[in-house]
Amino acid sequence: MSDVVKLTPNAVEHMNSMLKEHKKSIVRLSLKGGGCAGFKYDWTLDDSKDFDDEVIKLDNGEFAMDSASIMYLIGSTIDYKKEVFGSYFTIENPASTSSCGCGESIGF
Repeated sequence: MSDVVKLTPNAVEHMNSMLKEHKKSIVRLSLKGGGCAGFKYDWTLDDSKDFDDEVIKLDNGEFAMDSASIMYLIGSTIDYKKEVFGSYFTIENPASTSSCGCGESIGF
């Protein structure tokens, strides 16, 4: 398991389910410039990883973070929430200094 982030059991379960359903081998999280607070989390499914990705092994594949995003994700906890009006990943990130009302954008 990675020392960079913590994945909750709900997050791991959903990532494994996504990988199996979409026949992919990697769930990837990266940070992209944009959004109303400066950065936004970018989730993708992939079949290849870069040599410098930070990787956490899952039952059905891997969770990967690119090297440019790792410094912003250190100490984060990733969870998956199921609610009446939708389901989504949440990221509790101690490095963030601001976020927008929609929860999709963060600042550092």
